[in-house]
Amino acid sequence: MISPNAYSNLLLVIATITSALMAGLFYAYSCSVNPGLGQLSDAGYISAMQAINRAILNPVFLFPFLGTILLLPLCAWLHYHGASTGGADGTLRTRFWLLVIASILYIIGVFGVTSFGNVPLNEVLAGVHVPSASVEELAGSRAVFERPWNQWHAVRTLASVSTAVLMILACLK
Repeated sequence: MISPNAYSNLLLVIATITSALMAGLFYAYSCSVNPGLGQLSDAGYISAMQAINRAILNPVFLFPFLGTILLLPLCAWLHYHGASTGGADGTLRTRFWLLVIASILYIIGVFGVTSFGNVPLNEVLAGVHVPSASVEELAGSRAVFERPWNQWHAVRTLASVSTAVLMILACLK
């Protein structure tokens, strides 16, 4: 029979993996995709971003992106009882607080920023019909989209990498 502690540790590992997957995705995007897209013409940039925004809505992305929102607070909750009793030399208390901070950081800095920063910009860009848009319309659409989107992306990248680091520290505690 598996102990409740084993389940909470298994969930901790899974949450750490999903956090790391998101951090890796956003980091790699910052290092490679954004610079590459930045070199495209306005029509090429908008078409590529529209295709990427459609393609990313798949289970391979959505499971870790949305699953992490559930797993992080669940892990914190599972470790709360041990933290409230002090645990062995305060280790569980430290793990609990690392998990709480990671949860807040991910929910606000990754999910919140994506939902209220990047996605609304994606939706506006999705409305651009590249084949019929003028050169000026394409340039204007890109100007309204690119810089704010990249700024929001930088925030969520930092938040996701920080979340992954906190999760790794929680595993090591």
